[in-house]
Amino acid sequence: MAVLIVSLSTTVALALDPSEMLDDPVQEAQARELDHAMRCVVCQSESVASSNAQWAIDTRRVIREQVAAGKTNDEIIDFFVERYGEFVLMNPRPSGSNWLLWAAGPLMFLTALGVGIGYIRGRSKAPQPIQTGLSEDEAKRLREILDE
Repeated sequence: MAVLIVSLSTTVALALDPSEMLDDPVQEAQARELDHAMRCVVCQSESVASSNAQWAIDTRRVIREQVAAGKTNDEIIDFFVERYGEFVLMNPRPSGSNWLLWAAGPLMFLTALGVGIGYIRGRSKAPQPIQTGLSEDEAKRLREILDE
């Protein structure tokens, strides 16, 4: 287990070359935040921050160039979305055609909650079966069967 943890942490540590880092710690923090917000289009399941693919290296360089030029996070994200689409974002924006995907989870939860509450309330209000005693003929027949 320890070997796995060390190997994973080493992989992430090797992704950012010290020569890529900005001198200003505030700008570097902004760049790292953007590195984690962007998806590597080569790896597809990793952020740019943890990928060693050439595309990710180039993207980190472009991010740092734009941060050094004074651009905001939104401007830099828009730059990449314009070129690669929403797929480049690790967490796509809840706008446009994907708003339904963002709303589907909470809507399904609320629907299931409503159905569950309705089911439980319906069970408690269900009519109880009416228990009636045996008629005289039925009681007589039952005694006959039991006596046999």
